Amino acid sequence: MSELPTNPVDSQGLGPGRKAVLAASAPWLGALLNVLPGLGAGYLYQRRWRAWWITTVLSSGWFLLGALLEPNPAAIDPRSRLVGLGGLLLLAAVSAGEAFLAARRARME
Repeated sequence: MSELPTNPVDSQGLGPGRKAVLAASAPWLGALLNVLPGLGAGYLYQRRWRAWWITTVLSSGWFLLGALLEPNPAAIDPRSRLVGLGGLLLLAAVSAGEAFLAARRARME
């Protein structure tokens, strides 16, 4: 196993640096957590707050857009549900792939 890059202390001297935390995280687990329990949970595992906020805003915006564009919430078309679910699954897949690649890149450096 190759040696993981470490930055023993962050710039404020409080703990491991961002790259060290990211490199120590398992790429597959970050990707899996972004898909299964909810959008962006893998970013929390990797302590990547900006990526988590971006994913949270995008998924919340997707929900709000679906709610605003549906004229009659009592009679939701099954096709609209598939579009909504498809958008969330696409966001989950993209964020999972990005989390995986970011962790692998951090391990390579």
